[in-house]
Amino acid sequence: MPNIVVVGAQWGDEGKGKVIDLLTERTDLVVRFQGGNNAGHTVVVGGREFIMHLIPSGILHRGKFCIIGNGVVVDPAVLLEEIEGLRKRGIEIDHNLGVSDQAHLIFPYHRALDKLKEARVGPGKIGTTGRGIGPCYTDKAARVGIRVADLLEDDLFRRKLRMNLEEKNALFSKLYQAPTFQFEPIYEEYRGYRERIAPYVINAPMVLNRAVAEGKSILFEGAQGTWLDIDHGTYPYVTSSSATAGGACVGTGVGPTRIDQVIGVVKAYTTRVGEGPFPTEFPPPLMEQIRSKGKEFGATTGRPRRCGWFDAVLVKQAILVNGITEIAVTKLDVLDDSPRVSICTSYRLGGKILESPPAAIDLWGKMEPVYEEHPGWLMDTSQVSCFEDLPPQARRYLKRLEDLLRVKISIVSVGSKREQAFHV
Repeated sequence: MPNIVVVGAQWGDEGKGKVIDLLTERTDLVVRFQGGNNAGHTVVVGGREFIMHLIPSGILHRGKFCIIGNGVVVDPAVLLEEIEGLRKRGIEIDHNLGVSDQAHLIFPYHRALDKLKEARVGPGKIGTTGRGIGPCYTDKAARVGIRVADLLEDDLFRRKLRMNLEEKNALFSKLYQAPTFQFEPIYEEYRGYRERIAPYVINAPMVLNRAVAEGKSILFEGAQGTWLDIDHGTYPYVTSSSATAGGACVGTGVGPTRIDQVIGVVKAYTTRVGEGPFPTEFPPPLMEQIRSKGKEFGATTGRPRRCGWFDAVLVKQAILVNGITEIAVTKLDVLDDSPRVSICTSYRLGGKILESPPAAIDLWGKMEPVYEEHPGWLMDTSQVSCFEDLPPQARRYLKRLEDLLRVKISIVSVGSKREQAFHV
């Protein structure tokens, strides 16, 4: 089994959790490399639904070592709640979970700043989850963040927490006219987390590179999607981390020469949560139909997802920037009742045809998608277990996606259950 990076090739929520769960059977370690508890991976096993926000989806498989990498920002309260929640449901978490000592920690003032910033910009808001992810990454880039390793050293933790509170409280009082935070309550709360998190803390780059040297395989788990990447997404309507495959190296300490394969995950259509452009968005009646059938509500916030036709322009660009070698297509079954299905193959902007998306965000609202229309299959695919048994129109639809994207489709999912997926 090679070392594989799994990334979303749309705006997130593509079904990466299920694909990772499927691939974990043939790998040794699973490492999450970016994002925070603003992401949610849903896996259905034996009729039971599991939603992970920080812990890699591979934790549902016995004998697999899972790591939260340095590129992840960690809210310790959420992490500990997730550990206990999984334990109560019979999932073993002990020596099979590691947390990078270089991962940055989310604090209450990060969550408060996140909400205040969104409220202040009003109509121009990004549509964040309010979980403090962006402000935590801001502190990381500003070199004032507090890492897991800092939490374990009491004098260092005290000093850094006081320094951060002094700066943040000035913002709260002078810019936002909002309540400030006191040192002692936060210090005591996080000192309590220290003892409970300490057993999981590891030098992640050392553990991962040692595993590579021993011939073990690693699955690198991405969160969100390419078009939410801080550099390559629909900026500024993006997340605050590197959600593309390059982020796997930065967020884990494993060099690019150790990566063998990049699998991009896409839905058979397109969805997006939050604000920002969406060229192929459905009109309201079709939106409700697909949203209802696909259960398109955010795993983290429960927000309804916006839905639209498959956008091959977006996915081709995602293949380019990630170096994607294979595609996994999920939720093909959601289109079972559609008499016709469309694929966006280019954009029309004024008198020009665009084969790739523009960088300037203001141009997105002026673009018109150019569609190919294909006949639907109007048959239930949820029980299909191999490509050859799909309806002819569904096979043709997938083959057309392969032709447009110039990448092989290697996995197809036709439902939420673990067994409702097959290799092509």
